[in-house]
Amino acid sequence: MATIALTQRSIVTTEVPWVRYTLTTLALLLIGLFLVLPLFTVFYEALKKGWGLYLTALVEPDALSAIKLTLTAAAIAVPLNLVFGVAAAWAIAKFDFRGKSVLITLIDLPFAVSPVVAGLIYVLMFGAQGWWGPWLMDHDIKVIFAIPGIVLATVFVTFPFVARELIPLMEAQGSEEEQAAMTLGASGWQTFWRVTLPNIKWGLLYGVILANARAMGEFGAVSVVSGHIRGETNTLPLHVEILYNEYNFVGAFACASLLALLALVTLAAKSLVEWRTEQLAAAARRDAVE
Repeated sequence: MATIALTQRSIVTTEVPWVRYTLTTLALLLIGLFLVLPLFTVFYEALKKGWGLYLTALVEPDALSAIKLTLTAAAIAVPLNLVFGVAAAWAIAKFDFRGKSVLITLIDLPFAVSPVVAGLIYVLMFGAQGWWGPWLMDHDIKVIFAIPGIVLATVFVTFPFVARELIPLMEAQGSEEEQAAMTLGASGWQTFWRVTLPNIKWGLLYGVILANARAMGEFGAVSVVSGHIRGETNTLPLHVEILYNEYNFVGAFACASLLALLALVTLAAKSLVEWRTEQLAAAARRDAVE
């Protein structure tokens, strides 16, 4: 019976060779057309007039300002979302409380709302004609068309990444280890640092990598709140758009190549974390069998 079941399962899951080759070829063609070719075009256009112009475009004052602002926004937004993501995932996965479903829905909100709409919301709240605009102007506080607005928009669009990676992981792990630690006299902080954090560190790193990539590449929300002030409120994606609209193709593609390199580094880091996670899971399964 077992042999018959195995044979039937093999028949169901095995395709004839021409189907496998056709699907594989189609997948490779699509990857080449929509991923490899655009990446090649970015680096080709950036370097086709030589390394001199390429490096000149990257060290130009407006480009350096855009790079600095992009790194600053990411350096502020990602740690904030890291702290929130861990706290929210811990609360959702380890405790039952009223409003839990509402919190989960709010975490997913940035996935459902267009980044442009998110930027407009901040303008309506903090702009000159917004809810708090007059009070901010009276106290000489700039949010919109300044760094605080860019950081707020970046925080919004990267809001779900860490929490969404940790919630299923922490739910699968359960709370038995934390309960055992507290029974043995560990405090809440000791339990978190010595039990919870080691168990989620790879999932946490995965979420941080995704959040950082989105923070540095965000365009829509940041475009609305930045004001496009060259050398002051333009992030790297916005600077690429301005250079391209001015027909400065070498400069535009040179700056775009930095974002492409970020994407490749993110992909490599993501693959490394996934590989490490699979290795740990396989080791845990072997230990359980033994």
